[in-house]
Amino acid sequence: MKAGIFDSGVGGLTVLKSILKAGLFDEIVYYGDTARVPYGVKDKQTIINFSLQALDFFAPHHIDILIIACNTASSYALEAMRAQSPVPIVGVIEPGIQALQDKITDKTASILVLATAATISSGAYQNRLQTQGYQHIQGLATGLFVPIVEEGIIDKKVLEAVMGYYFAPITTPPKAIILGCTHFPLIAPAIDTFFQHQSILIHSGDAIITHLQNNYHITPHKEKIQTKINFYASGNPLALEQTAQKWLYNL
Repeated sequence: MKAGIFDSGVGGLTVLKSILKAGLFDEIVYYGDTARVPYGVKDKQTIINFSLQALDFFAPHHIDILIIACNTASSYALEAMRAQSPVPIVGVIEPGIQALQDKITDKTASILVLATAATISSGAYQNRLQTQGYQHIQGLATGLFVPIVEEGIIDKKVLEAVMGYYFAPITTPPKAIILGCTHFPLIAPAIDTFFQHQSILIHSGDAIITHLQNNYHITPHKEKIQTKINFYASGNPLALEQTAQKWLYNL
């Protein structure tokens, strides 16, 4: 089975890593719109237009399913893409919501959603959680985490300063934290430490594996396979491949 993975840049590599570990597909085509990243600060129609152009990119690759490994694109463009796609399309929002429901049954529990400004503004997570009956949801735009991850800044003081800035108003660790941007799993240990290991962290990359198995009956191969991966980017594809080598195999 052949899957496509679309992201605005390199963040979707964390989703790819989870999928590779699960051994779900024989071949994967990864496309990052690196020339126009970030999506998280753009308006709704621009995000939809860029995402539909990405859908056109996958047409000649004859994939069986497309995974949108970008929370912002999943928030705004999923339905528009599905309307024009000949293959099933899966976003990362719904799997993340389901993962939270599986782990947090107390509807009064405090839930913190960390994401880009666009994803938070869309209300994609907050509205769905409210529909499911959750009462205490806070959405927090934490866009500075994205360049910190992409630049590979390893200075703990920098990350701690940014976390201190964003999280200062939060006096009590939330029961659960949704990592609503695929860059954020790479700093999950730091976030976990900041909140004194008292919060359950939800990563959509891990959640999507269960979602694919339950809703699309895509199960792991019985024997370990070597998935073929083709990387494409709208700008500087070599940089994408270099980041992939680092994130997928060295972390």
